Formats: sequence, structure tokens, C-alpha cells
Amino acid sequence: MMALFFSPRRRGIGGPLWVRIVLILVALSFLGLFLVLPLVAVFREALRDGFGAYLEAIKDPDAISAIKLTLITAAIAVPLNVVFGVLAAWAITKFDFKGKNLLITLIDLPFSVSPVVSGLIYVLLFGAQGWLGPWLESHNIQIIFAVPGIVLATVFVTFPFVARELIPLMAEQGRDDEEAALSLGASGWQTFWRVTVPNIRWGLLYGVLLCNARAMGEFGAVSVVSGHIRGETNTMPLHVEILYNEYNFAAAFAVASLLALLALVTLVLKSALEWRYGYHGSNTGH
Repeated sequence: MMALFFSPRRRGIGGPLWVRIVLILVALSFLGLFLVLPLVAVFREALRDGFGAYLEAIKDPDAISAIKLTLITAAIAVPLNVVFGVLAAWAITKFDFKGKNLLITLIDLPFSVSPVVSGLIYVLLFGAQGWLGPWLESHNIQIIFAVPGIVLATVFVTFPFVARELIPLMAEQGRDDEEAALSLGASGWQTFWRVTVPNIRWGLLYGVLLCNARAMGEFGAVSVVSGHIRGETNTMPLHVEILYNEYNFAAAFAVASLLALLALVTLVLKSALEWRYGYHGSNTGH
């Protein structure tokens, strides 16, 4: 009796119409409450004092410095992660070697470790009282509370994104194309550029988008290593925090709106990539 009552033929694969309507309304309400409404609030607060005040907040020297530092950090971290991600994925999927599982585990490490903890690790290594602190100080090299520390922390928290997009993709593709190219006389370098890279280009672009968005929006790890030096080591998220703590809400939301626009642009590019090329990313849980 129960099997007949809940059978697909009686109820339909998707269940009763009212159940589907309720689920859709719940999903839309959730998205509206936790996604659309906060975005609207950010832009509303950013423009609360008018567009002129909005531009003044963006053109503030400290805001310009934060924007530049954010872009510089992403411009360094993302290419490094691209190189690492491609090489790591290539090694893991195309070759068999001891320690492969360990390498995969290490790639996932930033997903398991709090960004604040990763920032503290760099302080313990490179800080004035850290393991390498005295040597760095004697050679007049500053990493913590400077741009190098910010870049290192950003690289750490973002390096899984490219690799984790490419590993499942390249594993699914297998090794047949590369082996065929090698059997026809192509060198390893030629095989990589003419066979491997074209096969992974959309997955690579997908990973770059996610990596770049995280690099520009990273807060925890960067907050620990930056020192919050205004106009020097503050990225956009840190600058937003300072403005908000100073009760300068309009300026804080103005800078935050730039991060929101970045997120929207990333979402649009990601959706366009999925629609145009049918690529939907890897199922890596991030």
C-alpha cells in the first residue's frame, strides 16, 4: 500500500505540484533573504549620501591604496596558483609516483585550516620573534606587516582552487591524448602546450575566476599578517573594516560595493562559461 501511494506513477517523479511550488518558494526566499537583500543593502548604504559622496569615498587616498594593494596581491597570487595548479594536476593525473596521496592531501589543506591560523603560521615563521625573524631582520628583509606577507598569505589560502578544478577534469580525460602525441614524436613540452592545455582551458579559466575572487576578498589570513597600516598594508576588506569601526558607514559600504561588484562580475563570467561551453566545475566541495 505504501509503495503504491508513493510510486512514481502515482505521484510523479517530482512529487505533487504543491510540494514543488513550496520548495521553489523556500529556495527563492532563502536566496532573497541571504543573497539579494544583503547586496541591495550594500549598494543602498553606499549611495545613501549621494553619488558624489560615493565617488569621494572611492577616491580617498587610503581607499586608492587599498584597491591598488588588492589588485597587486591578486596579480601575483593568481599566476603563481595557476602555475602550481596546472603542474600539480598534471603530475597527479598523468604520472604514478610515491607520495601522490600526500600531495593531494596537502592541496586540500587550506580548505581545512582556518585562514587566521594560516596567517599566524606565517607570523611564527617570519615575524620579529619567529623562527626566521632574526635572520630576516639582520638582512633588512621585512615580510610580516608588509606586502610580501600579504602575498604569501593570499597564495596559501587560494592555491587549491586551480588545482582542484583541474585534477578531476584531467583525470576524466585520461592519458590517451598525451600518449598518442608522444608516440607520434612530439616532445613533452609540445604535448603539454598543444594537447594538455587546449583540453583543460575552460576548467583552467573556471579555476582562475574562483581563485581571483577569493584572492581579492580574503580577510582572515591577510588581517593577521598585514599589521593594518593605513595606506600601506590594508587591502580592500581590511579598509572596509577600519571605516566601519570608525562609524564611517557610507565610505565603508562604498568600498564594500566594489567587492560586491567583483563578486557579481565573477558570477556572471562563471555563468557565461557554464552556459557557453557546458562546463560546470568540479565536485570538490568548495
